Amino acid sequence: MARVTTYREVFAVRQFRVLFAGYTLFLGGETVKMLALSVTVYAGTGSSLLAALAYVAGFLPYALGGTFLLAYADRWPPRAVMIGYDLLRAAVAAVLAAGLLSPVAMLVLVFVAGIPSAVASAARSAMLPDLLDGDRYVLGRAVFSMAAGGTQVVGFAVGGVLIAGVGPYGALWITVASCLLSAALLRLRLAGRPGRGTGGGYAVRETWRVNRELLRVPAIRGLLLAQWLPPAIVVGAEGVLVPYATQIGMPGSAGLLFTAVALGMLAGDLAIGRLVTPERRERLSGPLAVLLGAPLLGFVVVPGPVTAGLLLAVSGFGVSYQLGLARRFLAAVPEANRGQAFGLALTGTMALQGLFAASGGALGEVASPGVVVVAAGAASLLAVSGLWRVLAPGRCLRSWLFRRGV
Repeated sequence: MARVTTYREVFAVRQFRVLFAGYTLFLGGETVKMLALSVTVYAGTGSSLLAALAYVAGFLPYALGGTFLLAYADRWPPRAVMIGYDLLRAAVAAVLAAGLLSPVAMLVLVFVAGIPSAVASAARSAMLPDLLDGDRYVLGRAVFSMAAGGTQVVGFAVGGVLIAGVGPYGALWITVASCLLSAALLRLRLAGRPGRGTGGGYAVRETWRVNRELLRVPAIRGLLLAQWLPPAIVVGAEGVLVPYATQIGMPGSAGLLFTAVALGMLAGDLAIGRLVTPERRERLSGPLAVLLGAPLLGFVVVPGPVTAGLLLAVSGFGVSYQLGLARRFLAAVPEANRGQAFGLALTGTMALQGLFAASGGALGEVASPGVVVVAAGAASLLAVSGLWRVLAPGRCLRSWLFRRGV
């Protein structure tokens, strides 16, 4: 049995430290930018809808980039892709900070500039296995996930302090600085690597062709669906946490509920990544995926904020099931199309999460928030059941549940 890899071994790789530092600068800059943009748009229009659109304007274009441009993630050198996108983000943030555009024009600019984000994210993800081998790669992915979760926990607070201290336009100049610092760090400290792809012609045609080829392979298609569906369905529950907090008479507890999800995800990545051997981690993928939806069934009794937070934290912990799929997915995809494969995985994740979040909100128009959460949990369990052969190959879900008295 392979020994457990440590996070110290992951961070001992200097090139990984550089890539991770650039990623944290990216996360911090994007969080501050979206918060500042939302405040600016709301102050200029008084529209809650436009303010909400401002916050998600940088994420909505991801699906477009993933549909039309992913071929560039393999054609172009990954360092050049990431640096180019950092410089684009810096230019966009500078235009926003100058205060010359109307609120609608700001939204359009952020939307258009966000389209290449899928290519940059795919290039970054595909570079990770070049820097880390074996189980260190899996822990490296966990570190990136924890960085994203940590941003959810502290990002709103730090961004709020910055906006309160220097105003939204001042905060946007901080985003400009973070983008330029990230670009300089990657240029000076990250080793350059050539692109992997050998395809030519139009990027849109190449992107569609490779996506179709990847989805035609049963092993890759199954692993993609296993990464996409169970957590995306659960996002439908997260989309009604604010109304749920109001339903239980404590609207101020919504922040606690969101934080509980993020902390559960953080704890799962830490514990499963650090304390569990690679072989056992892969065997635990199915049971951990069950944790995504099962705790949400407890909302049938409309629990108070503390109990609800605990249930959501356990559900968030279940997201760590994806660590058990990481090595299998890396081994299944062709190296020449690795960037596009990772980009396709990220694109599907974001697109489906947006779809199920909207679906949860729509269901919330005709049902109570508690019912929506329970429905999301049940639907996630159904998805896990349908994907059990992928999540836990060679194991029978019915017998596994029976042995545990479920």
